Amino acid sequence: MKLLHVDSSILGPASVSRQLSEAIVAAERAAHPGIEVTHLDLATDAIGHLTGVHLAAGQGVVPETAALAEDVAAGAAALDAFLAADIVVIGAPMYNFGIPSQLKAWIDRLAVAGKTFRYTANGPEGLAGGKKVIVASSRGGFYSGDTAMAAFDYQEKYLRAVFNFFGVTDVTFVRAEGIAIGEEQRNQELAAAHAEIAKLAA
Repeated sequence: MKLLHVDSSILGPASVSRQLSEAIVAAERAAHPGIEVTHLDLATDAIGHLTGVHLAAGQGVVPETAALAEDVAAGAAALDAFLAADIVVIGAPMYNFGIPSQLKAWIDRLAVAGKTFRYTANGPEGLAGGKKVIVASSRGGFYSGDTAMAAFDYQEKYLRAVFNFFGVTDVTFVRAEGIAIGEEQRNQELAAAHAEIAKLAA
């Protein structure tokens, strides 16, 4: 069994999403002894944003420089790692109502026709099903349920939609909200999230 652990927060050890993604991976290790874990840190080893060069490379055009060739190879490796994983754990903080641009760049490298999806006469079909995605979601305010800011959630809604598009229907969110409100709220949310993680691994 293989697990792909992806972090995207720029806050380092202070990141709530990193703390939660690490706890999820630890729980999965305990539940599945011998699981093979690969860690991808998009804040320190970013994959370049999608450009015309990358699209051309996908059509067989050879990149003109070594740097571009290296970046194209990194994107291909990211796609291969995603496709090979049985479980994908993603640390995804909310930045300005959405996901970090580093995480979006990674997703753009996964969205490859013929690999993770295809278009058919009956509409798009996901090709990367059969895996589980667990997202460690952190938010400074409150955006879930019927909260006043729910309409501004372009983080979790987007992630669920894009992985569903890839054919992944087993998508779970472990959420910590309101963490910018104060230390007490942050601690309460972390405790609740860790309790949810324990249930997931049970």
